[in-house]
Amino acid sequence: MKKFFVAFCVFITTLTFAQQTEYVDFKRANGMLSIVPDSSMVKGTIWYNLDITKSTDSIFLDAVNMTFENVEIRVGDSNVKELDYSYEDNKIYFKYLFEKSQSYTVYFDYSVKPKKALYFLKRENEPQVWTQGQGKYTSHWFPSIDDVNDKIIFNLSTVKESEYSFIANGLNTVNSPLQDSLVKVSYQMQKPISSYLLALVYGKYNKITKTSQSGIPLEYYYYPEDSLKVEPTYRYSEQMFNFLEEEIGFPYPWQNYKQVPVHDFLYAGMENTSLTIFSDAFMVDGIGFNDKNYVNVNAHELAHQWFGDLVTAKSGEHHWLQEGFATYYALLAERDIFGDNYFYYKLLESVLELSRQDLSGNGTSLLDPKSSSLTFYQRGAWVLHALRDEVGDVVFKKAVKNYLDKYQFSNVETSDFIAQVEKLHGQSLSHFVNYWIKNKAFPYDEAFTILKRQSSFINEYAMVDCEAKSSKCEEYLKYYVSDEAKVKVISQVPALVTTDVFKNSLKVRQAISEHVTKIPKALKEDYESLLDDKSYVTIENALYNLWVNFPLERSKYLSKTRRIIGFNDKNVRMLWIVLNLNTPYYEADNKQELFNELIGYTDEKYNADVRIKAFNYLDLIKSCNEECQSNLELAKSHHNWKLVKFAKELSEKLEKKED
Repeated sequence: MKKFFVAFCVFITTLTFAQQTEYVDFKRANGMLSIVPDSSMVKGTIWYNLDITKSTDSIFLDAVNMTFENVEIRVGDSNVKELDYSYEDNKIYFKYLFEKSQSYTVYFDYSVKPKKALYFLKRENEPQVWTQGQGKYTSHWFPSIDDVNDKIIFNLSTVKESEYSFIANGLNTVNSPLQDSLVKVSYQMQKPISSYLLALVYGKYNKITKTSQSGIPLEYYYYPEDSLKVEPTYRYSEQMFNFLEEEIGFPYPWQNYKQVPVHDFLYAGMENTSLTIFSDAFMVDGIGFNDKNYVNVNAHELAHQWFGDLVTAKSGEHHWLQEGFATYYALLAERDIFGDNYFYYKLLESVLELSRQDLSGNGTSLLDPKSSSLTFYQRGAWVLHALRDEVGDVVFKKAVKNYLDKYQFSNVETSDFIAQVEKLHGQSLSHFVNYWIKNKAFPYDEAFTILKRQSSFINEYAMVDCEAKSSKCEEYLKYYVSDEAKVKVISQVPALVTTDVFKNSLKVRQAISEHVTKIPKALKEDYESLLDDKSYVTIENALYNLWVNFPLERSKYLSKTRRIIGFNDKNVRMLWIVLNLNTPYYEADNKQELFNELIGYTDEKYNADVRIKAFNYLDLIKSCNEECQSNLELAKSHHNWKLVKFAKELSEKLEKKED
């Protein structure tokens, strides 16, 4: 029975999370969930085990737009009894004379139709449900604590239909068949995590399981129809896992590691503890791997299992301790796969991006919680690279291990990490901290100096500059310099491309397709060979440029590429449709069917990338008809912020054209 006390209300409105941590330690949460896709609802029975560290007459959980019933309490090993509670300001307050040093279990049933953090979608007419807690708050779908500094052991269970998968944090401990093709599934964790890392996925999946060198089960999920994409998508996964365990020097801290692609995800990936959720746009075939693979995102989210999940920043001021570390260690893992030149080139790219950010007036201190992603990720990674250069490999690696040892399953500030480095280095790092971390300006000159000292490849790349020394550029394309240097030459002086340049690598040939847009007749045959490259980017560029440059042979190019789809965003297919529609004499009877296909890609059953591309093409050919505009209107209320922003901007643009 729900009771309401005026005095209690006065008290609870002043109670803050910081105050509550002095009184209560939530130890464990067990949730028996019922996921109802048809009504976009989740219901559940939850029980929290908690210890009282200071006597109080109330405690709370964050719970957004939820309804509660059957709220009960158990004191120690006593019988369960009814518990008074109140719900307001998106919190449930439990009223009881909680005594210090006593353990309690609070039980309740709840239901909610979450507006964010848990998303109900349709994929191929099948339900798919997934979570995104970071930046959205898990309390929208699971009563919890909206503060990264409170870590709890979460265990989730559900009863599901046998044809669907239910995947959550931790180890799958129960798979019990019930009646009517139902299965009870339970997951258990052993260590505490911040609530934003609590996650689940529900949908139709298959999986394969591998094992790391240290014995950790690695589970790779995929859609049943995507079996041929499993190897290229998850390529190098075991190698990266083994590398990071050795490089970090701290064993992987969770029971297993699962990776699950989902439809229309908000970001590239999310490092939920032991359960990375990532965009299914990264499920690629062997050709797609060459341009748009999952390797970096894979390594980044894996590194977060240590930096962010095991050790979590106390506040946004120290967010770089998560993103900077994950970015840096992902780059180290890629270095182990792709080599030194790749590693240093990526560091150079980030130097240039950070420099441009400063020049635009948008540079900030790394400790500014409002900093850009570029600052948190790339500048954070650069701090670690520069620090390693400053103190040496031995000190750096030992300091990272000590940092993880000391603060595992807890929260940290920047000074906590720096103190571990200083302790081993034997010198103050205050100047380094001021220069690299606190200053608004990124130390471009110092970063570039480090790169040139460490890599002859960077020196070569800097030397190859046609804007400064045009006389030697033709020589660079003839003789041995790196692919990156050749790409630089082609981007600066496309006219230098000859037949011999086409004999280079996939990367150099892709640069030709991007920068040689006016095709000399002497290079026509060589250029046509780009349509056979194992690159959907190259094929897309080459198809368009050949179609523009040689109008009398458009039919040949369209016929050659008619069956190529491209990436998951259908980049080649949609370009092919638009070029076909603008080639009057080619397949004249098929135009309406193709136009309908293009319109169809704006439908909500497709992911945001597909829809945005289709809307853009329809705007380009001035053919966003009634169906297109109806789908554009629906896109304004989509859960994906990029699609919403795009839809609103395009709608405004179309309205102005009508005026």
